[in-house]
Amino acid sequence: MMKLSVVIVNYNVRQYLTACLDSVARALDGIEGEVFVVDNNSSDDSVDFVSRHYPWVHLINNKENLGFSKANNIAIRQSVGEYVLLLNPDTLVDKETFKGVLQFMDLHPEAGGAGVKMYNGDGTIAPESRRAVPTPFVAARKMLGFTKSYYMSYLSWDEAAQIQVVSGAFFMIRRKALEQVGLLDEDFFMYGEDIDLSYRLLKGGWQNWYIPYSIIHYKGQSTKKSDFRYVHVFYQAMLIFFRKHYSHLSLFFTLPVKCAIYFRASLALVDIIRKKLHLG
Repeated sequence: MMKLSVVIVNYNVRQYLTACLDSVARALDGIEGEVFVVDNNSSDDSVDFVSRHYPWVHLINNKENLGFSKANNIAIRQSVGEYVLLLNPDTLVDKETFKGVLQFMDLHPEAGGAGVKMYNGDGTIAPESRRAVPTPFVAARKMLGFTKSYYMSYLSWDEAAQIQVVSGAFFMIRRKALEQVGLLDEDFFMYGEDIDLSYRLLKGGWQNWYIPYSIIHYKGQSTKKSDFRYVHVFYQAMLIFFRKHYSHLSLFFTLPVKCAIYFRASLALVDIIRKKLHLG
């Protein structure tokens, strides 16, 4: 069986995508792998450029923006690797990262998902490399600014450790585990699908791991956080997750979190309006 299937969903970030593909090619050296690029109806020259310059890539050209989950699932269904890697196009993969993570997964058959140490573009370590499941208590604390438990910041950056949530920017999944728990939930257009899949892996009896190999993640190049649609999609994803996994809890636990989500979304919208008026 092929070892690794890399799936990259692209939307209008050709410059980042091509740099990502170059780094993927280097990291795949010596590994039997395949690479899928799923383009979500980009208006730039992503499709033409990849088809001309990266003939080894399986290119899937969607005629509309299907969102992150649906686009990934299209490629996953066509892939054959023992492991599937969901990888953002605005990332650069270190040459040894694939080999290191695959070796760890092979040695730990109980590991269903794995993430890595993500560096921001400015060289700082991204705290979302490791996260806890946003239970109502954890989510409420995060909304109030207490993020230590959510980002599992008590763990060492230099040692492998079990975590709860793997980032969708680099999410290595054992195919056997994926077949058991199911593909990405397509109710999530963008954001939240990695939390949902991580949680389903845990509930299915698998482990999620942080492994100290590295990538650079330039964060959110496909989305504009100053856009009204971003706010809607981001906070809607939070509500979808809570409805799906915590609807059985009483209002005493869920109502404060839902109110906090709406409150934070309102603050984000007010900030966008303020900036637009200021720029205008």
